[in-house]
Amino acid sequence: MSKTDRALGMDRDITRRDFLNGASVAIGGGLVGSAAAEGSPAAPASTRPSSSAPKQPGEYYPPRLTGMRGSHEGSFEVAHEMRVGKTWDEAEDTGESYDLIVVGGGLSGLSAAWFFKKALPDSKVLVLDNHDDFGGHAKRNEFMVNGRQVIGYGGTMSIHGANSYPYEAKALLEEIGIDKPRYLATTEADRGLYQRMGLQPGVFFDRETFGTDRLVVGRPRRSSQPARPGSLTWEEFLAKTPLSDNVKKDMLRLHEDKRDYLPGLSLEEKKQRLRKISYQDYLLEVVKADPGVIPYFMRRGDANGSGGIDSCSAWGALRTGWFPGFDGLGVEQPPQSWLGEGDDFGPSIHFPDGNAAVARLIVRWLIPKALPGTTMEDSVATPVNYAAIDEDGSPVRIRLNSTVVNARHVGERRSASEVEVTYVRHGKAHRARGATCVMACYNAMIPYLCPDFPEEQKEALHMAVRRPLVYTSVVLRNWKAFEKLNVGNISSPGGYHEIIDLDRGRSLGDYQCAQTPEDPMVLHLQRFPIHPGLSARDQFRAGREELQSTPFETFEHNIRDQLGRTLADGGFDPARDIEAITVNRWPHGYAGGSNDLYDPEWGYDEVPWVRGRQRFGRITVANSDAGATSLTHAAIDQAHRAVQELLTDVIRPEFQYPWAERT
Repeated sequence: MSKTDRALGMDRDITRRDFLNGASVAIGGGLVGSAAAEGSPAAPASTRPSSSAPKQPGEYYPPRLTGMRGSHEGSFEVAHEMRVGKTWDEAEDTGESYDLIVVGGGLSGLSAAWFFKKALPDSKVLVLDNHDDFGGHAKRNEFMVNGRQVIGYGGTMSIHGANSYPYEAKALLEEIGIDKPRYLATTEADRGLYQRMGLQPGVFFDRETFGTDRLVVGRPRRSSQPARPGSLTWEEFLAKTPLSDNVKKDMLRLHEDKRDYLPGLSLEEKKQRLRKISYQDYLLEVVKADPGVIPYFMRRGDANGSGGIDSCSAWGALRTGWFPGFDGLGVEQPPQSWLGEGDDFGPSIHFPDGNAAVARLIVRWLIPKALPGTTMEDSVATPVNYAAIDEDGSPVRIRLNSTVVNARHVGERRSASEVEVTYVRHGKAHRARGATCVMACYNAMIPYLCPDFPEEQKEALHMAVRRPLVYTSVVLRNWKAFEKLNVGNISSPGGYHEIIDLDRGRSLGDYQCAQTPEDPMVLHLQRFPIHPGLSARDQFRAGREELQSTPFETFEHNIRDQLGRTLADGGFDPARDIEAITVNRWPHGYAGGSNDLYDPEWGYDEVPWVRGRQRFGRITVANSDAGATSLTHAAIDQAHRAVQELLTDVIRPEFQYPWAERT
């Protein structure tokens, strides 16, 4: 180990999980339960959970696993084997029969189970998921620090725009116990904590990209906007940066000038021009900005449909609302999301574990024994009883560590009364049968799982290439460095992680979030791997390969180095102040829709996500991919549509129009 590594604390006895000969082993102190559970295929039998893990059957408690999570070891190998042609023809028949089998235990799969049980209370449902925990990207990261529970999120973080959710999604949230007015009243003080402390946004300029390390604190604003505490005009902000004079001049022009960079074009011509030029080329070729502005914006992109700004259309950049250079065009900003203009977004709902709380509350509704209690408040600090989620005789069963490899009709599709689903668990193939099936998994995998689907539909499903991302949770002994620097969240245009945020602290029920800088804190870091020069989907594919080949040690080294440099003037010591690290790696991350640069202007029935989600006999398709957006509403909404198709077209065909084709 090098001297630099030791200075960063790479030799420190923190809680982490590494891999030895392909098996998961607990390394480090007993700060966080390894929860290398009995029955978990990623753990050898000799691995013992630490004493801080919950005492329950098998000690199985995935939220307290640290190290590499998200797409963890054991969750993807079978799928990758299947993708290259391996088959599991000799599957053991479990003898199980269900009214519905759901493939995928993320928010969409759990919602599908909820909608089905709501419509048919006496039905039997099986949910299969390849991960060792339910919830999909709604991932809970949980830690114990000196006997204190610290909770963070490792994926989807908020219920955004809940006021304007579709009726069905709002009904689900309300019935599982999410009360928005009560949440807002309870968390009002916590939501204003950082503002009362005077903490501001900051930007860290790293020496590899910008020539020197420098943290600039303060929210930049246009000179025409009113001043707020801690805010800086763009001229004041840029003066503090290490950017060259020419770059500062062009950055100021982009943010303050209201010049029409597309003179002589009609409004419609401007829109078409913006759709077919990347934001990078718009800056360089149309605005004529110094190339030095590109690194500041490159990695932001459009969260769903692009990698870097070289694969994001200027129209997409305008839609986000956070890219400059459009004020003088006279083109109105298009709606940022499906909610559209004028919708009442309202404050977001953010639980301590993000939308993992939604997944846990759905599981409580489906399997009450799994999560004791009756309210959203009492669910936060209470551990899930994982032994109860796949119990014999239960009308709803959630089977983890189970990778589905095939779903097909038993017999001819039009006359079939069952779907047979084959899955691999603990290295062995099993099969179960269901009267119906919802594919709530990553849609691009469905052509491999359901080879009988029509070729045109499989081609459409293959286009659901997701944007890779990493949500990293770093537990700090305290956050005094942030207080000293007066900063609460930091963007790092050239850093390994682009975003560094203090936890959005919320206290609910028995759970108490950090109240003072002396308290332990979960720090949230985000990384979006991009590969400039490629198309958007190829950037996603390259980023996926990068994430799958990056060891935990590389993540840890870069985390320690980045935090040490970013927070150096606040007295932060990465060797002393880091207690635990959980890297939530999502090679198949954000669902997305079309990209103006590469895709034609499809009509509604032509878009690939609509063509891909068509019902095929007793099999329907859900997941946020089917709604072409990564927002939680899409996962729930597509689950409702998929279940409704089964209810009206398959289970209760008398409600079909008499002339409808029975497919």
